[in-house]
Amino acid sequence: MATLDNRVFDNGLTVLDTEANVIHVTSQEATSYADATSTSTLGNSTSLSIGAPADRSGGGREVTVAAITDGSITATGTATHYAIVDTSNSRVLVTGALTASQSVTSGNTFSLASFKIGIPDPA
Repeated sequence: MATLDNRVFDNGLTVLDTEANVIHVTSQEATSYADATSTSTLGNSTSLSIGAPADRSGGGREVTVAAITDGSITATGTATHYAIVDTSNSRVLVTGALTASQSVTSGNTFSLASFKIGIPDPA
C-alpha cells in the first residue's frame, strides 16, 4: 500500500495557510488568475483566514477556511464557485463549487460558512 508522510501533505497545504490572501466568489470555475480576479469575479473578501494543516477525517490532511462575513459584491450575477488567490504572486491556489449557487447584486455583501480543503491518503 502506498503511503505519504504528513510532511508531504503539510508542505502542499501550508501554501494556502501562508500565501492565500483573497477569496473571490465567481460566476464559473476560474481557469486563471485573470479569470478569478476580473473576468468571472462577482466579489471578494480580503479577510481570508486559513488554518494550519491537520488530520483529515478518513485519512490524509486538511486545512480549514474560516467563515467569511464581510465579502463585498462588485458585480451582479450568479455566484457558483470560489477562487482563493495569492495576489502577491498572481496565482490561483484553489477553486471549488459553492454549496449552492446564489444570485448576487453589486453593492451588496456576501458570507460563506467555514469549509475544509484536503488531500486524501493515497489509495
